[in-house]
Amino acid sequence: MRSIAGNEFVLFFGNGRICIESDSKIMVEMVTSASSAGNLFLTAAAQNLLCVKLAEGVGVKIPNRWATWLKFASLPTCISLLATPIILYKIFPPKTKNTPDAPAMAKRKLEQMGPVKRDEWVMIGTMLVTVALWISGDALHMTSVVAALLGLSVLLLLGVLDWDDCLSEKSAWDTLVWFGVLVGMASQLNTLGIVPWMSDCVAKLLKSLSLGWHASFGILQAAYFFIHYLFASQTAHVGALYSTFLSMHLASKVPGLLAALALGYNTNLFGALTHYSSGQAAVYYGAGYVELADVFKLGIVMALINIVIWVLAGALWWKILGLY
Repeated sequence: MRSIAGNEFVLFFGNGRICIESDSKIMVEMVTSASSAGNLFLTAAAQNLLCVKLAEGVGVKIPNRWATWLKFASLPTCISLLATPIILYKIFPPKTKNTPDAPAMAKRKLEQMGPVKRDEWVMIGTMLVTVALWISGDALHMTSVVAALLGLSVLLLLGVLDWDDCLSEKSAWDTLVWFGVLVGMASQLNTLGIVPWMSDCVAKLLKSLSLGWHASFGILQAAYFFIHYLFASQTAHVGALYSTFLSMHLASKVPGLLAALALGYNTNLFGALTHYSSGQAAVYYGAGYVELADVFKLGIVMALINIVIWVLAGALWWKILGLY
């Protein structure tokens, strides 16, 4: 896929068919798919790693973290990624669907770009090595932070990046500072007994309603999802509420690993709920191609569809794999 004009993208299919789609539809597809794709790999989003860290603080350890995360997310995520463009094509169709001149235009643009350059090959290799270190970190006794710093060091030493490039990434520094603050606050809430106290209160309420752990699980997951309308960051949401909601699940007798993973997957799904619900949503909306009303309308529609996919496919897949 490549942008070839101010307001259109070209999609190439294996059978040679060309489809031109408006930027507005592409933007919605991309932010929705990005949120779903964040569930596939533990290292696909910063909030995933934070979820694992906080889960361990509550007493739920995820074994073979990267592989476990991928295994349980694989089927529902793939279904969601395949369903997203089809559903959006039906409810938010593009204006122009075919153009005979697109192949020649795309060929000219690719020729202007030229072959892959040395810095680009270095970036690809460094990314693959860094991801491999993230995946095998437990076996190598290497934390994700060390792997990331090694990757950055390689890029700096080989001249792909310079320190000014690093300093210009203000959003990354902002995330780093807030990430540390939120982790510290969440840990202190546990240490001071506030999270266990709130969890016990909610658990007693759910118990008084004579609900089994399955119903409690559904209620808590739904509350965790829709309360994101009050947050402008997935990381902030996790830092503020993940430990509390996980403790509520445990107090309601929900299996610990199921609760920890489901909350983590849930965190990615609400990334496309609004134009402020995640960093990527803000970037896509900021491009100016999608009306705010469409963002909210399509956000809730796709959110509900993804919830149905994860409830049906996820529950069956997790049962087969013995998660509960």
